[in-house]
Amino acid sequence: MSQIPHASSLPDVLSRLDRLTNWEKKPRNEMRVGLEPMFDLMQRLGDPHRSFRAIHVAGTKGKGSVCALIEASLLRAGLRVGRYASPHVDHVNERINVAGRPVEDARLARAIERVLDCYEAAKREATAGEDATWFDVITAAGFLIFKEEGLEWAVVEVGLGGRLDSTNVVFGEVAVVTNIELEHTEILGNTREAIAGEKVGILKPGAVLATTLAVTDAAGRILQRRADELGCRVLRTDFSEDATIADRNAVLVGLVLDHLGEVGEQVRGTAGTSRPIGAWLLDRTVRDSARLPGRMERVSFRPQPAGPAAQPVPIIMDGAHVPFNIEAVLRDITRSSEVSGDCVAVVALASDKDARGFLTVLSRYVAYAVFTEASGTGRAHPAGELEALARSMGMACISEPDPHRAFGRAVAAVSERGGWMLVTGSLYLVGAVRRIVLKGAD
Repeated sequence: MSQIPHASSLPDVLSRLDRLTNWEKKPRNEMRVGLEPMFDLMQRLGDPHRSFRAIHVAGTKGKGSVCALIEASLLRAGLRVGRYASPHVDHVNERINVAGRPVEDARLARAIERVLDCYEAAKREATAGEDATWFDVITAAGFLIFKEEGLEWAVVEVGLGGRLDSTNVVFGEVAVVTNIELEHTEILGNTREAIAGEKVGILKPGAVLATTLAVTDAAGRILQRRADELGCRVLRTDFSEDATIADRNAVLVGLVLDHLGEVGEQVRGTAGTSRPIGAWLLDRTVRDSARLPGRMERVSFRPQPAGPAAQPVPIIMDGAHVPFNIEAVLRDITRSSEVSGDCVAVVALASDKDARGFLTVLSRYVAYAVFTEASGTGRAHPAGELEALARSMGMACISEPDPHRAFGRAVAAVSERGGWMLVTGSLYLVGAVRRIVLKGAD
């Protein structure tokens, strides 16, 4: 009697996966160029990327939050929806959501293992798939799960850039470009116009482009030019300059939802009733359900051991890592009434980020900073160099390479000074600190 093969555990499968090149943890100036490995994997898997309708989201910042809002809205409308995201904060499962929940370990393990088997076959046969990376395999596993679940829609977040990103095998009926700023210049180009050309690479004939960028903006003109070349309609937001990040995201998502309603997508009602999907779905319940870890995440932390006089520390965690975004984050925070007093920041930056620009913004808002290094990226900017740069700008600060000890020193500083703490500069740092914070959350 033959035995059923024992299913591999997720840690075992991830150990196998980790042998592949992971550009999220390496200098990226030598990244592979081309989608041929992804198309090879897709063909071997039965083209799962063609089994669902997709909304494809690119941009310098806000991609994750916009994807989560679209997902929450479509779920509220009664549709079968998945979301593919990157990077993760705590667990790799966060990257693949089905019906609003991260995929379970066993399901993810099976999907990754099947993709890895296809990768091994490509190696044996010397086809393009032999060059597949860690991100290719995770992406392919996500699309395979979406197919197996019979999902109607997938909201797909670009990993990096757009044109050559592993996710760009999908046809996004709506291509979203949230914004364009200087980031990953060694890969995408050193001007906003060049970066716009890469990000609008997700736009395909027959799709619609939705963006916050005006046609009068230099990067916005690049988007419009490409849309004109492909014969694609462009949807643009209209909001005031002082709109919050959350409100800007909601306006952009509202455009997408209104478009889906216009082309016939309906809310699944009861007793045969239905209504076109639209921005009206973005009520407070939907917006609250779309909150993501590490994006303007607020927690009240009580230090341990907590004596009778110990006061909880208000903490906001946000993975902003480019100047324009940390400016928007701090502007929104300081305009709210949820925190008061001095800001003590725990900061880590990757070596390819604009440290001077980032710290220039921080110096206008932060009373004291603790610079550290986000473990696991392989691309951390040395904490001591960040401290030296910050001191040259007149900032009060220290450096502590270990993120756990850096957090402890920041807690002590807030306890002494009063005020609140900001953890920022890297989602990897947020993930490291978040595990401590949530254990001591009120």
